[in-house]
Amino acid sequence: MKAVVYEKPFSVAVRDVDNPQIQHPNDVLVRVTSSAICGSDLHMYEGRTAAEAGIVFGHENLGIVEEVGSGVTSLSVGDRVVMPFNVACGFCKNCLAGKTGFCLTVNPGFAGGAYGYVAMGPYKGGQAELLRVPFADFNCLKLPPGEEFETDFVLLADIFPTGYHGCELAKVSPGESVAVFGAGPVGLMAAYSALLRGASKVFCVDRVPERLAKAAEIGAVPIDFTKGDPTEQIKEQTRGEGTDKGVDAVGYQAQAHDASHEEPAVVLNTLVETVRPTGMLGIPGLYVPSDPGGPDEHAKHGQLLVSIGKMFEKGQQMGTGQCNVKQYNRQLRDLIISGRAKPSFVVSHELPLDQAPQAYEKFDQRIEGYTKVVLHPGHALAA
Repeated sequence: MKAVVYEKPFSVAVRDVDNPQIQHPNDVLVRVTSSAICGSDLHMYEGRTAAEAGIVFGHENLGIVEEVGSGVTSLSVGDRVVMPFNVACGFCKNCLAGKTGFCLTVNPGFAGGAYGYVAMGPYKGGQAELLRVPFADFNCLKLPPGEEFETDFVLLADIFPTGYHGCELAKVSPGESVAVFGAGPVGLMAAYSALLRGASKVFCVDRVPERLAKAAEIGAVPIDFTKGDPTEQIKEQTRGEGTDKGVDAVGYQAQAHDASHEEPAVVLNTLVETVRPTGMLGIPGLYVPSDPGGPDEHAKHGQLLVSIGKMFEKGQQMGTGQCNVKQYNRQLRDLIISGRAKPSFVVSHELPLDQAPQAYEKFDQRIEGYTKVVLHPGHALAA
């Protein structure tokens, strides 16, 4: 089959790789119809992880069940399904508690597994024609048949639940004000989720004009951090007190306020300044224990200088960690079906699989309006 394979930093290629096979009675094989490129993929693409050549990328996957293992009971050939990026067993201590992002079974020695991602287990990604899904009864979410809502539903694999998770970590409640740092796909989903949860005012901080324009389109207040201290810009619009809640949708490759260099802790520290005393911070943005491209030795080992003293002084609370997609994906699916949510507003490009290398390059450079790319294996769509 054709698949997107990592070659070296800043280089992926579409290659022929072996088709996946049923390996366990609880597996299914899914014919992939949509697989999105995620900002997290860019960390590997840029060589900012320990990823080695040969990884098949893709953890945001939707498709049609093509083959069913003998132990699968709830799925049939022809079912349309979307898979959380978390690979999870459904029966370990963490899965039973709903913490499927930290499954203790699927990736021995590590809490959590995922498709097509470094250190997250042996699961090949879905930027390919076929995908093996383990523990399929647990990991597949059924969707209405047909092609309706295709680009909405594929976002249920990661970024829509992850944005919502950022708001859940921050305990965003109706009527509150929220500062979301990052207007990439997850940041836009966090801002959108805050509005769905009834926030009275949502600020979205970034520097890319197209992304800030997207934030404005959904009713968020765009804040360009290159035009002045974002904390001061937000406090000017919140009677000087800051916001009730904050969400970091940037992670460890954050840019300094003048956009001249990386400053890994800048978003965390700016959120501490921006959120009012006793407010809460949600951190779905990715931080890693090892960053080969970190700007200093501490950053290379995931050790950042965070203003814990100021955070303690303000009595703030912080929630962190990757999203437990299954906590949210059914409800968010039904919001899409009912017309209450349309997350596909973030999708800028739908492309055939063979255009993945160019898409990675342009998405990484934040050029030509590339905000979110959905690949369609087996389809020759126009650019």
